[in-house]
Amino acid sequence: MEEKKLYNAVRKEITLEDGRVIEIETGKLAKQADGAVVVKMGGTMLLGTVVAAKDAKPDTDFMPLQVEYKEKYAACGRYPGGFMKREGKANDSEVLTARLIDRALRPLFPADYHAEVFVTVNLISAEKDIQPDALAGLAASAALAVSDIPFGGPISEVRVVRKNGEYKINPGFSEMEECDLDIMVGGTIDNILMVEGEMKEVSEEVMLGAIKFAHEEIKKHCAVQIELSKELGKDVKREYCHETNDEELRQTIISELYDKAYAIATSGTMKHEREELFNNLEAEFAARFTEEELEEKAILIHKYFHDDVQKKAMRNMILDEGKRLDGRRTDEIRPIWCEVGYLPCAHGSAIFTRGETQSLTTVTLGTKLDEKVKDEVLVQGTEQFVLHYNFPPFSTGEARPTRGLSRREIGHGHLAWRALKPMIPLGEENPYAVRVVSDILESNGSSSMATVCAGTLALMDAGVKLKKPVSGIAMGLISDSATGKWAVLSDILGDEDHLGDMDFKVTGTKDGITATQMDIKVDGLSYEVLAAALEQARQGRLHILGKITETIAEPREDYRPFVPRIVQITIPQDMIGAVIGPGGKVIQDIQKTTQTTITITEVDEKGIVDIFGVDKESLDGALARIKAIVAIPEVGETYHGKVRSIVAFGAFVEIMPGKDALLHISEIDYKRFETMEETGIKEGDEIDVKLIGLDEKTGKLRLSRKVLLPKPEGYVERERRPRPERQDRPRRDKNEKK
Repeated sequence: MEEKKLYNAVRKEITLEDGRVIEIETGKLAKQADGAVVVKMGGTMLLGTVVAAKDAKPDTDFMPLQVEYKEKYAACGRYPGGFMKREGKANDSEVLTARLIDRALRPLFPADYHAEVFVTVNLISAEKDIQPDALAGLAASAALAVSDIPFGGPISEVRVVRKNGEYKINPGFSEMEECDLDIMVGGTIDNILMVEGEMKEVSEEVMLGAIKFAHEEIKKHCAVQIELSKELGKDVKREYCHETNDEELRQTIISELYDKAYAIATSGTMKHEREELFNNLEAEFAARFTEEELEEKAILIHKYFHDDVQKKAMRNMILDEGKRLDGRRTDEIRPIWCEVGYLPCAHGSAIFTRGETQSLTTVTLGTKLDEKVKDEVLVQGTEQFVLHYNFPPFSTGEARPTRGLSRREIGHGHLAWRALKPMIPLGEENPYAVRVVSDILESNGSSSMATVCAGTLALMDAGVKLKKPVSGIAMGLISDSATGKWAVLSDILGDEDHLGDMDFKVTGTKDGITATQMDIKVDGLSYEVLAAALEQARQGRLHILGKITETIAEPREDYRPFVPRIVQITIPQDMIGAVIGPGGKVIQDIQKTTQTTITITEVDEKGIVDIFGVDKESLDGALARIKAIVAIPEVGETYHGKVRSIVAFGAFVEIMPGKDALLHISEIDYKRFETMEETGIKEGDEIDVKLIGLDEKTGKLRLSRKVLLPKPEGYVERERRPRPERQDRPRRDKNEKK
């Protein structure tokens, strides 16, 4: 009987310029999902799956998309940390990767498709030098491509770096050093959808070149997915009906409310007043219907008012009049005011306010023990600089509870961290662990960029020797494909982000870009528009930098009074053990008695010792004890030592912490003593001694006390005959009787 094949795997390959191969396989794993693929590169494998509900839930008028990315520790043969020894909730890196996938996929689902969609990407095998996040977007899109779920893709995402002036796609971890650009780019075969990454003060031209380079690779990935979809017969998607429209109602709303909405949009009112006016206008129209009629029409009324009246009024106002919701020109920045040192007991603090967006940011300086520990599947180590971003509901006037940290907060904080990281001195240049916390107190447009600006101010207020000030700006875009009109907006409002075609955040110094995040919501965005947006962003960034440096132009010469001080010294590698002591006994005693915190790091065959104390006396005390431990005794020097033990032939005296030397009974006095009891020296006595010899072979030290005493009158030093070397002595036959 012929054996039946249990699965039918289909594979496609993508070959990178350097010969590396990416494989896409479907039909073997997770066959009950609507779509499932395995994306493989080298030994790294990601399982991408997608499942969509058969129909939309009642009264759902949005796209309920959920994207999850998870790295399995078994993928590279590691145990998870913690007591439970299993994967827990998503860490920050997994959340950030999931956001990258989500931001590229979400704009491509049909506007009238409202069924729940769950995209899951799991790292199931991990080669240690391959960065899996660069393949996650491809895995998610390929899973959609082999499903019947309506989707306007495919898409792909790639990482682009620049090293020695050359761009490269999807480099390994080992190739990231000395790169001055590291960005993730997502797009379709025709358009760029998403960009995010960090740079070391590169120009706008370099960044634009990287995006173009990435898009050429993305086109290849999309072509392979289209071919795979057609081969499987999945290019025809499922039918659905998630909206029942009322064209007569739509036209009534447009004809009756558009002019009124346009008047509100052009009134130049503040955020909450404008929202209230729009809400009242919609409610006034809805009031003409009975409760029974509203059960059917309420969702449609809100949809038509938002999409066909409010959104179009704002967009037409900008394109036709060059006027914005708050009355500004397209390239105008809102009023800015800054203040540093607002919190007297914080190590550093600042307020940055731009229009109706405000950040109160603090800086805290700590020891190496305070550094963030990273224990991810492929990345382990510590981070000396961390940035945390908090977005409480009161910042937008919302009456709701705070329920933990959102993915948005993690993403915005990471962007601000990337923006500031290149300018913060780390390693031997800065002994402190640095924590920046941004609390958003008001929000109406780009609180992440306010965080960058407030972070710069607070770091300089704390006395951190920031290399250059950094500022950030959020850019928007309004475009009309029918007329070809477009307008780039500087320093966008929340409504302009929500109703516009692009959210493009750019941070940098006066000399170049340090980080960027871009989400494009419209097809066919040309590189001409991108170049214009980048140049307008540069001008806005420099304007904001000017406001920052008017408040504080450079870091304080010294740290603020509440900052604990750190003294850093270097010791020989072979002395690290002596400072730590057996079981940490020595270093723990120093910390306890001097009220300091001491860390030792081994770097380049030497020990870096950081002493962290609250006052000069504590630091000096700990420093003196460590220097005494690592000091090298010098022959001819006099030491005040403590008798540690008495033996028959002398006493062992501690002349430095951890360094004992023999004071022979013959070197105690010019008198001759037969026993140590006759000398009067007891254990615990403190005496002055002189180092008279050092045995180079054994390292043993010899002391003398008598050389420090007056020599008795008529005293004659006995001549010592040298002992014969061992090899010169006559050997005795071992069988010879004594």
